[in-house]
Amino acid sequence: MKKWIEEDWEFTVTVTDGRAEQCRLGFERNDRFRCGYETPSGFCPKTMPVLYTLCEIIRCGGSFKARGSDKDYEIEFGCADGPVRFRLSARKRDT
Repeated sequence: MKKWIEEDWEFTVTVTDGRAEQCRLGFERNDRFRCGYETPSGFCPKTMPVLYTLCEIIRCGGSFKARGSDKDYEIEFGCADGPVRFRLSARKRDT
């Protein structure tokens, strides 16, 4: 595969709440995932649509404040099944 677009944003997803026995994938507090445009390795496929939508807000020039966050590039969200919580942080890459 040959990538032809250089991504200008990178994202970090951190588990902020939840226990391994509550999650089919065993996520627990402080687990961390990093990605650009790709799906983070090992991330929950059921929650991926929410993550993708939030990342697109930033890629399109938006802010998480419109989604209720008090910060432009950081937001909390829950997993599709409910017991795990995540914090998504966006950072503009140096070009």
